[in-house]
Amino acid sequence: MTKYKRILLKLSGESLMGKNKYGIDNNKLNDYAKQIKEIAELGVEIGIVIGGGNIFRGLSGAAKGFDRVKGDSMGMLATIINGLALSSALDNVNCKNKLFTSIRMEPIGEYYSKQKAIEALNKKKVTIIAGGTSNPYFTTDTASALRAIEIEADVFLKGTRVDGVYDSDPEKNKNAKKFDTITFDKVYKMGLKIMDLTATTMCIENNMPVIVFDMDTVGNLKKIIGNKKIGTLITNN
Repeated sequence: MTKYKRILLKLSGESLMGKNKYGIDNNKLNDYAKQIKEIAELGVEIGIVIGGGNIFRGLSGAAKGFDRVKGDSMGMLATIINGLALSSALDNVNCKNKLFTSIRMEPIGEYYSKQKAIEALNKKKVTIIAGGTSNPYFTTDTASALRAIEIEADVFLKGTRVDGVYDSDPEKNKNAKKFDTITFDKVYKMGLKIMDLTATTMCIENNMPVIVFDMDTVGNLKKIIGNKKIGTLITNN
């Protein structure tokens, strides 16, 4: 039995680097593909948004002198490179998938629309939606919240390198407290840097629950789908 019929999975671009300092670690990419196939075989409909920080981050580029709009455009292209890589990895493990881009880039990927994405999901194809929101000044967290709402996902799964939400940075504070559950309101009041405010607001207004979890631990994704208590659940109440 699975708890969720349809999910939106956000993957971190930085996590794709694995132990590298830049680019894509094939072992990490293949681990992700195998975990995704595992839950796809359980009948879960999977939408995916990937960050691009392993290749280029627009905000960092702006700090180095890039025009912000052009820098963000470069970041959106980086997410498409990652989307292509994941699509290829899924092909290699015989997992049906479809790549959409929010920017017209045929024949690299089909131009995204809600209707076409839901059609692909209904056909049990892992649906990768790359290119962010297609607009500058928006993060891939915001793109993930937007796509989760658009595809009518049951939950937004934010796969990271940490195992949940803490009251302070667990890498800096050994006594940091982890939350099993927390409200969006408390996240905001405590100033916890989980997602940007736009993404958080969209989830609040559309009652979209978020689970922050460690995607790098093999098996965690399947455990969440099986209703095991992994990571931190963030809700309105």
